[in-house]
Amino acid sequence: MSQPFSRYLHPFDVARHPSLEPEVKRATLASWASDRHAVENQPAMRKPPELDKPVRVDDVFAALRSLDGPQGRPTAQ
Repeated sequence: MSQPFSRYLHPFDVARHPSLEPEVKRATLASWASDRHAVENQPAMRKPPELDKPVRVDDVFAALRSLDGPQGRPTAQ
């Protein structure tokens, strides 16, 4: 991934980005959701190195779900 992901402050910044391919959006968000980015003593938070502040893992999952159509099918974003 060659995009500078540090400019995204929130998972929905990734999900709504108009020029990112859906696969890149999913890969980025999946990486952010990973337990390797869990904040110590705060399992509901994730702090990927690209972000200045932690985000809620629920927000990451919501952004991932937003990439799916109403029937749970992926959509072309």
